[in-house]
Amino acid sequence: MHICIFEDIKYFDFYPLTYSRPVYDLVCGISSMKEKITRELYGHDISLHCRKYLEDLVKRQNPGVSINSLNSDSYLFINGRAVFANGIPDYLTDKTQQDCIYKSKNKIVAVKISGSNLDKIKSDIGDFLDFESLSNLPEKKMDVKLYNYLWEMISDNGKEIYRDIDYLRRSGTFNIHPEEYTGVHFINPDKIYIRQKVTIKPGVVIDASNGPVYIDSEAFIFPNAVIEGPAYIGNETRIKSGATIYENVSIGSVCKVGGEVEDTIILPYSNKQHSGFIGHAYLGSWVNLGADTNCSDLKNNYSSIKVSMGGKQIDTGSQFLGVIIGDHSKSAINTMFNTGTIVGFSSNIFGAGFPSKFIPSFTWGGADELISYDLRKAIETARIVTKRRSVNFEKIDEELFENIYNLTSNERND
Repeated sequence: MHICIFEDIKYFDFYPLTYSRPVYDLVCGISSMKEKITRELYGHDISLHCRKYLEDLVKRQNPGVSINSLNSDSYLFINGRAVFANGIPDYLTDKTQQDCIYKSKNKIVAVKISGSNLDKIKSDIGDFLDFESLSNLPEKKMDVKLYNYLWEMISDNGKEIYRDIDYLRRSGTFNIHPEEYTGVHFINPDKIYIRQKVTIKPGVVIDASNGPVYIDSEAFIFPNAVIEGPAYIGNETRIKSGATIYENVSIGSVCKVGGEVEDTIILPYSNKQHSGFIGHAYLGSWVNLGADTNCSDLKNNYSSIKVSMGGKQIDTGSQFLGVIIGDHSKSAINTMFNTGTIVGFSSNIFGAGFPSKFIPSFTWGGADELISYDLRKAIETARIVTKRRSVNFEKIDEELFENIYNLTSNERND
């Protein structure tokens, strides 16, 4: 079966994180949405669809995988924001099944097409796939969740940590046991999973009473840190002394994290090294938070939190939401973020008081003033930052910055 994981028109509701990645590369739990789907489809031919300006980036990250190219005579298209909590049903990959559109709550989860129906899609592959021209196809209902916004992923993170660990545990990827460490207090050690070459210093408390804890290879946990499950600590990530990692936290690879973190997803290569609180938040890659950066994740009147997106106010329906920060953005020491703040791609926030709850991409400043951040300076800073982690900043990355800068010009009124 030839399978294509695709982006639909909802990709922009996951900004600013999807400025720099397809929606299926967002993480919830331990794995990306793409990884959750593909592990269910072992042995099938997988291809990917993404927006055109992301194509070279996605090709670099997925060598050998066909990107934005449909060369077979039949396909199963799977929506990249779909969560198959109970597994992908066999009838989706059954070649004997006829062409069909599969929907959950009237939203497209998957589409099986061939022949002339597929030719209609091949002739018009754009930034998102639109199957409206296939109104002749039969429809079947499924009970599958489709994420609509980032805060839904934040809310589901603990549950997805459970699900991802269950998959990894069954695949036999753990080979070190907590008993091998001295001076470390493990609570409910049967639910603590540690990979190879992990360093855990004396005084650390790892508490899996309320959920499992997975510590990936070559992570380093400094003395007197506390980690409560469900939680995931990525490979080569460093948890600083005195850090408190509360429940429902996922920290990607090569991060440095200190202070208090709760109900938060942090993507690889981001730093929150110092004291300060981050809760119900989603941080992209290459984010750096200065010492004593704090976010509020609960309003004083306990009401539902609203966010500003795409020039409109959206009621999240949640009492809890902290800050969402796009890739390559930074905060200075003592920065304060209000509930439901969204910080765009490659912005630099500093100054006293609460900045605006919507901070455009490529801006510089804070509560008093926000000015446009020069594109060349932003690229040069990113080049320096990535080099410090032995990651090359290539022509593809520079073009990505340029594309996002142009895409977000209306946010800054350039």
